[in-house]
Amino acid sequence: MNKVENQTENPEFSLSLASRALGRRAFLGRMAAGAALLAPGTALFADPRGRSMDQGNQGITEGDAALLRFAAAAEILETDFWVQYNELGGIQDVEEPDGSGNPLYTNALKQLDGDMDQYIHDNTEDERTHFTFLNAYLKSKGAKTVSLEKFRTLTTTSSKATGSSQKPRLTNLTQLTLDTSWWTRYRSRTENPDLNPNFVFPQAIPDLSHGQHTAIPRTNADTSDPDLLQVIANTAGFHFATIEQGGNSLYPSMAQRATSVEVLRILISIGPTETMHFQTWQDKAGNAPPKTAHDPVNNNTVTFPDLNAPPFGGEDFQTNLIMPEPCPFISSTLPVCSIIRPTETNGIAMGVVNFLTTMNLFLGQPPAFFKFLKELAADADAAQRGD
Repeated sequence: MNKVENQTENPEFSLSLASRALGRRAFLGRMAAGAALLAPGTALFADPRGRSMDQGNQGITEGDAALLRFAAAAEILETDFWVQYNELGGIQDVEEPDGSGNPLYTNALKQLDGDMDQYIHDNTEDERTHFTFLNAYLKSKGAKTVSLEKFRTLTTTSSKATGSSQKPRLTNLTQLTLDTSWWTRYRSRTENPDLNPNFVFPQAIPDLSHGQHTAIPRTNADTSDPDLLQVIANTAGFHFATIEQGGNSLYPSMAQRATSVEVLRILISIGPTETMHFQTWQDKAGNAPPKTAHDPVNNNTVTFPDLNAPPFGGEDFQTNLIMPEPCPFISSTLPVCSIIRPTETNGIAMGVVNFLTTMNLFLGQPPAFFKFLKELAADADAAQRGD
C-alpha cells in the first residue's frame, strides 16, 4: 500500500470529494506542463523569443563543413564494406537488397552469436543513414558534399562466392592486417593512449597483426574447409569491432573542434551509435571459437586462442569484460574514470586514414584515392572552434 493510500484512509488527511477532484485536476495540470517541457523539440529547445535553436538555413563554417565531410567519407567507406558483409552473412531485404546470402558463411558467423545476421544488417543500414544524412545536411547549408564513387573500382578483390553481388567496391576485405590491441586497451586500468601514447597494448589475436587475412569467403573454395571458414568468420568478428572502436573515438575527438552547436549536436548524436556498435561487436568477438587454420591463398596460418586461458586470461583478456575499465583521464593526478579512449583531437582525421590504410582496407586503390582522403583529413584536422 502506498503513502497516498495511507493518507486518504487516515481521518486527519481526509478530503472532500470536491477538494480531491480539484487537487487531482491541479496535479494533472502540473504534469501536463511538465510533459510539455520534456517533449522533444519544444519548450526546452526554444529560445526566449520562441525560435527553434536549430540554425535553419544559415550556413556553417568551413571548419565545421570539413569535419562533416570527413565524417561522411568515413561513413561511405564503412557502408561499402558492411554491404559486402551483409550480402554474404547478413539479411537481404528491402532495406539492404544487395546480394543473396551465403548459408555456410552465415552459419560460421552464427557461432559467435545466433543473431549475427541481424546485427550485420542493422549496422549496414546505420552507416548508410549516417553518410546520407551528413551529405544532405551539408547540402542544406550550401556546403560541398562528398562522393567516393569515382573510386569504386575494386573488382578482383570483390568476393566471387555464392551470395555476393560481385559489384565493384571501395574497400578490400580479403587482405586485412588487424590491430586488435583495442581489446586490452579497453581492459587496462592503468594506461590511456591519450596520456601515454607510446605504451604498447598487447594484441588479442597476435596472428592477425601481421600478414594478410580474409574476412569474407573469396570463392566457394573457402567454404569447403570448415576450419578455414570458421577462421574467416572469426576474423570478420574481430574486424567488426576493430572498425567500430575507431568510430567510437573519431566522433568525440572531432566534436571538440566544432564551432556550431548544431554541428556539435550532429557529431555527439552519431558518435554514440558507433559506441553501441563497438559494444555489440566486442561482445560477439569474445565468442569466437578457438580455431587454427591455414589459408593457402594468403599463405598464412592463424590461431584464434581461448582468451580466458593461459597464456592469455586475466583481466586484460577476459572475454566478458566488455564495459570500459576505468583508466587515467585528463591527468594522472585525477581519479580513474571509465571512458572512451583515445579522444585526443589533434590529428584525429589523419590518424584514422593512416589506421585504415595500415589495415590494408584500401589495398588496390590508386594514389589519387589516398590523396583525396588525406586532403579531406587535413581540412578536418585544421578546423578550429570559432573559426
